[in-house]
Amino acid sequence: MSRIGKNPVPVPKGVEVRVHKDVIEIKGPKGELRTPTHSKITYELKDDAVHLSRVDDSRVAREQFGLRRTLLANSVRGVTEGFQKILEVIGVGYKVAVDGPKITLNVGFSHPVEYNLPQGMSAKVEGNKLTLQGIDKEQVGEVAAQIRRFRPPEPFKGKGIKYSDEVIRRKAGKTGKK
Repeated sequence: MSRIGKNPVPVPKGVEVRVHKDVIEIKGPKGELRTPTHSKITYELKDDAVHLSRVDDSRVAREQFGLRRTLLANSVRGVTEGFQKILEVIGVGYKVAVDGPKITLNVGFSHPVEYNLPQGMSAKVEGNKLTLQGIDKEQVGEVAAQIRRFRPPEPFKGKGIKYSDEVIRRKAGKTGKK
């Protein structure tokens, strides 16, 4: 049995959770999210927490038990605290600028790369660090991955766009002829 699924999801003060047949609506100080439910999982709201249980002991129910609890917990955390990813732009002449919902990257191409942020996300720049913020964990991670794909870090000089906590394994370059 999933040890993650057994734990109830605490609902902090100021967060409103409504359980419907197909979706759970979570409304908090930072916004509103909708998390899909699964037919093999039952949801019960009691004692300022959401308790999950399985309908039966089938493989699908066991697979969904921990997953649905984690998705619900991420939604509750998103509407209270939010999520953020920090990207570093490393390289000579590499720059990043934010103008409202538009991110402009100068990362060694003949033209600047422009990326439009989806609704509900924000970005800010401090030097060579780009901070992406939002309430949906999946969306924040996907946007960070899409921006990183424009110029992934290379192993020889370490130039490119990398996550702040990412470690790049460096390689030795060519040695000269002796």
